[in-house]
Amino acid sequence: MRSVTRVVLAILIAASAATSATSAFAQPTVAGPDNRLTRDNRLEPPNEPSSPADKAFDPNAQVATSIPVVVQRPAARFVGRLAVTAGPSVPVLTIEGPTLQAIPGDRWMTVLYINNNSAAPIDSQIGCTFTNGGRTMQEARVVVPGIAAATRISVPVDGPRVDVFVDRVLCRVLTP
Repeated sequence: MRSVTRVVLAILIAASAATSATSAFAQPTVAGPDNRLTRDNRLEPPNEPSSPADKAFDPNAQVATSIPVVVQRPAARFVGRLAVTAGPSVPVLTIEGPTLQAIPGDRWMTVLYINNNSAAPIDSQIGCTFTNGGRTMQEARVVVPGIAAATRISVPVDGPRVDVFVDRVLCRVLTP
């Protein structure tokens, strides 16, 4: 009889240990309202971006008037010398590295590296388009006079204010 009691007691202890182990991993239930913030229970309309950062990913929610063309005459900085390579397969003027960056509290900016591949000085104009989702936010025309022969220079180009979101800048040579 003692062995039967021990077996029954062992089974009861094992069963209670198993139920307490599974309940330790179970989610506690709270008998109250669900206070988690979701898109549906915020005080904002559900179809509009909720923060300025979200508006960058929804260009149609951004209201910005674009100025037709902003003409800029920035100071160029000498970067280095190049070999004269202009010819039938190499253009006289090339642009490299239009990288987009935001100056906090100020403007979007890109730095262009312009290469004069010819043996003569060049007066040039560069056109840059700042866009968000394919929509033009600002068009800039950069006037760069007197790029010396076989020279590489850097030129800063200012874009729109940082409260207007920009995801891309495209630059092209307008002249020579």
